Amino acid sequence: MFCDSMYAPLKRVIVKSPDAAFINQQHLQGNWEKYFYLSEPNFKEAINEYESFLDILRKHVEKIDFLPQNETVGLDSLYAHDPVKFTPHGAIILRSGKELRQPEADVFNEFLTEKNIPIIGSLKGEAISDGGDIVWLNERTVAIGRGYRTNDEAIRQLKEIFKPFVDEVMIVPLPHDLGEEACLHLMSFISIVDKDLAVVHSRLMPVFMRQWLLEKGFTLLEVPNDEYDSLGCNVLALAPRVCVLPAGNPVTEQLLKEAGATVYTYKGDEITVKGTGGPTCLTCPVERY
Repeated sequence: MFCDSMYAPLKRVIVKSPDAAFINQQHLQGNWEKYFYLSEPNFKEAINEYESFLDILRKHVEKIDFLPQNETVGLDSLYAHDPVKFTPHGAIILRSGKELRQPEADVFNEFLTEKNIPIIGSLKGEAISDGGDIVWLNERTVAIGRGYRTNDEAIRQLKEIFKPFVDEVMIVPLPHDLGEEACLHLMSFISIVDKDLAVVHSRLMPVFMRQWLLEKGFTLLEVPNDEYDSLGCNVLALAPRVCVLPAGNPVTEQLLKEAGATVYTYKGDEITVKGTGGPTCLTCPVERY
């Protein structure tokens, strides 16, 4: 069993450290604008922030695999969630809607093969999709965001791959929001942290999806506008109601605690805010059970 959940206890995860993705300050200086970062990350601070993040993971996750440095991929390879998505029987290799990230799929394919982790499918032809657009709402329901990073052909192929494992594939139209170059994933405005608890920014959510969640008994914790901007809606569940949240989101943190959650925070100015990738983006869950 690999993954059919966003919140079951996380047993194995794939990550990539800033020293392997960012390489050094000179490399950051020459590439951060090309990757649409908000500003140039500080390399040494990124290393320190990431160590704090790893300290949280190590307390809860039995096995952490590290992607190696690879010259074919860029800064965004730090965000290991996007090139693949795991199902109960193995990985689906995706192809990013951000062209600069497309080589990450081949690197992941090779890495998973070396680790003897099964690959059950991969996107072909014109299909594009990021892992951040694919959310397990429950063990038999997958939501896929249709936006700039995931197209109709990818959805068609993904529905075929998911068919043996799910009863429903929910297609969620994403808004234009900040534009084609900005990163808006389905996971930008929803994080499932328990079977009946989600952290959301409802302003970006289609009405039918919000109604579906409420009908299924979810409590929705609403992230305020300013904390959405600081990645407060990007919450990683290490186990049901055991969460990792970027520091600087006090309202969201308090809402989670009031809902009975244990909340860990990390300073993410360099590794999260500047590249708009929170703790879910930094991790590729392999096994949850």
